Amino acid sequence: MHIVVIGAGEVGSSIAADLSETHDIVVVDLDPDRVESLTFSEDVLAIEGDGTSLSVLEEAGLDEADIVIACTDDDETNLVACSTAKVGYDPFTIARVRNTSFLETWHRGVRVFNVDFMVCTNLLTAESIVRMAGLPAARDVDTFAEGIVQMAEFEVAPDSPIATQRISEADQYEALTFAGIIHEGEVIIPDGDTVIEGGARLVVIGTPESLREFASEMAPEAHRTKEVVIIGGDAIGEETARLFQERGLTPRLIDNDEDHTQTLAERLSDTVVMCHDATDVEFLIREHVDKADLVVVSLDSDERTLLASLLAKQIGSSRTVAVVETGEYVQLFEAVGIDVAINPREVTAEEITRFTREQHTENVALIESDQAEVIEVEVTPDSPLAGRPIKDTVEELPAPVVIGAITRAGAFVTPRGETVVEAGDHVVILVSTGVVDTVLDAI
Repeated sequence: MHIVVIGAGEVGSSIAADLSETHDIVVVDLDPDRVESLTFSEDVLAIEGDGTSLSVLEEAGLDEADIVIACTDDDETNLVACSTAKVGYDPFTIARVRNTSFLETWHRGVRVFNVDFMVCTNLLTAESIVRMAGLPAARDVDTFAEGIVQMAEFEVAPDSPIATQRISEADQYEALTFAGIIHEGEVIIPDGDTVIEGGARLVVIGTPESLREFASEMAPEAHRTKEVVIIGGDAIGEETARLFQERGLTPRLIDNDEDHTQTLAERLSDTVVMCHDATDVEFLIREHVDKADLVVVSLDSDERTLLASLLAKQIGSSRTVAVVETGEYVQLFEAVGIDVAINPREVTAEEITRFTREQHTENVALIESDQAEVIEVEVTPDSPLAGRPIKDTVEELPAPVVIGAITRAGAFVTPRGETVVEAGDHVVILVSTGVVDTVLDAI
């Protein structure tokens, strides 16, 4: 496909890098330094220019574009760019926005703003946080097969019972499959003899119930998330509070802007909103933030976010999630003790990349900066998977693949070597990104 990406920031650059191997990518940006950097770092054509200009988009190949992705940091620019792309042409348009009101408006009308698909950064980030809260020990959570299947990443502590075990020894859980291992930044597609190292992360696929049971064994000290404290009343903090409210919780939100906290208190009926400096340790202890199951920090600078997150950990909060605006800081935050760091731009880039790849699949999740993918595929009658045991078909595929789950007529089927896959089944597989197309063609 020919894809035009408008915006060469963190989101656009990440999308270009993820899609360049399998698609013809042209990136448009006003910043000459970004254009030059992308030209030398990725196999894409980068053009300096205004993405809302029809002539610039035509220079980028609008006449042959299958998809136009507008993902600058400015909502209005992205909406105008999508509308411009539709002038005399008909590419599929994707717009990235931060403001949820644009998303709400788009949902209420057909082809509003001339946008075919809209991605809201603030909502996506909040949803990621809330999904992880449902599995206290998990670092990332995605759902498949309309919620029947979940995928999650868990860190293996050096003293964990499964550390140093082979996959064949450790993977004895009902309705659960150890699909992948992330070790020293590399995704490993394991076989039965692969050893699980302490400090590595496991990619586990199974039913929501089995993942909750596994999470409780991986981190027995972790409690079910009931007490939630959100530090920062920005758009992400507010959206996170709203989602927790919808799940029956009563989160507490701390912000130091008096006028803003009054507004938040009016908009968030089931959230306790407090106006105070979240770096005041005495206040945090007085308000029992040290007893919280989860502290989410989303402040106006990464430095303040880091300080507030570390203070929450220091006083005894069970788990901290920090919203980090600078992608390069994510690993730093986690290295100094923050449980999970989320970069909104990375979350947005993953969602857009996921959507562009869903045309031949039911659902997709990206693993470790797109080194591997977890994909849901429906098995057709002429598929080599149909009517045969998993152990026979997997060995014949052109690259290593792990089948992590099967759903059949809405019911979960635990995949094991002797399990026979049937036509109409939905299989959830983990495969290295570089061979995804080859594997999908083969099944």
